[in-house]
Amino acid sequence: MVFSTSDIAWDKPYGNKSVRANQLAAIEMNSDGPEWIPCSCGMFEYVWRKYRDDLKDLVLAHPFVFGTKPGIPGNYDHLNPYHRVGEQTDNWDCTWKMAKEGYEGVVVGHPLADWAAFDTFNPRAKAEPLVYDERGTRNLLGWAIGNYQAGMEGLMRGADGGRLFDRLYFLRGFDNLMTDIARDLPMLPSLIQMVQDVTMAQLDDYFNIVHEHPDEHFIDIVNFHTDIGMQDRLMISPRKFQQYIKPWYTALFRRCREEGTLVYLSSDGNLLSIVDDLVECGVSVHDPQERANTIPGIKKAYQGKLCVDLDLDRQIFPFTTPEHLDRQIKRAVEELNTPQGGLMLKAEISDDNVPLENIEAICTAFEKYCILKR
Repeated sequence: MVFSTSDIAWDKPYGNKSVRANQLAAIEMNSDGPEWIPCSCGMFEYVWRKYRDDLKDLVLAHPFVFGTKPGIPGNYDHLNPYHRVGEQTDNWDCTWKMAKEGYEGVVVGHPLADWAAFDTFNPRAKAEPLVYDERGTRNLLGWAIGNYQAGMEGLMRGADGGRLFDRLYFLRGFDNLMTDIARDLPMLPSLIQMVQDVTMAQLDDYFNIVHEHPDEHFIDIVNFHTDIGMQDRLMISPRKFQQYIKPWYTALFRRCREEGTLVYLSSDGNLLSIVDDLVECGVSVHDPQERANTIPGIKKAYQGKLCVDLDLDRQIFPFTTPEHLDRQIKRAVEELNTPQGGLMLKAEISDDNVPLENIEAICTAFEKYCILKR
């Protein structure tokens, strides 16, 4: 399959979203603003498995999005163990079940479904948080070397803050957690504190490296994951968020901001009712989903307050046309971008039913609308 090659003179090995100075300008919304709107397109493993060399050719044709030396899988059939059909137990003793190859599963085994287990609960991730993350072991030396090299190349340098609210329902089970919150169960703050303590210990581990090398700023941004939204509203009321979740997030995010790092919060669903709370917690960037929040809703709630990394409507990617995708991205840029920045864009190709021509249309539209006219 032949793809149109970008005529943008992009000669950097990494995609446009990795360039530190431009992304910082977009996030911080300074007076000069970014030279381009940072944008990215990510492919799930099963998409690579289906399209193989055709997808490789598409990626190579769009260096602005992917870079001149993009990370193309050496083995299209390789799968993360947690993306293989079957069950896996993570380092929090949560059991995951995967129903289709190449995709994230769901947690079906909740180690704290019964509160009676709490007092003796001591999984590896809690007992040795500086050794274990959710699914493997932490490699702080490798991380530090990678961030040092990224800094030398003018790229963004990140750190992983892990899961937050979703960790609670992984441990308790969703129905149990909703009941805990609704009834103000006395054990709930202890559960939150346990997860907070693990996350804070890992943040301290990162920042200790920074303190040991004061001339090298190893971290630009810390990335947290916290699916807390549904298609049309928050999973819990804003009042309950402010009661239980906001103090937790504030402690973690302000710790990061005090160290001079930005905070990226990724959460699916509709979070429009708590945008002001996120700002007060210390969030620098959030990735609202277009379908759940709508462009008008995002513009009203976020613009001028919080940088948006717009998660384009992936639910329509398999069914729409290239022309519609072009209009979708054009509208997002026209409505949400400002001269100061405050906008990034991302397209996650998570469904192997998305046609190649639609992936091509997304990349072409990024090149058309994200290079700003000065």
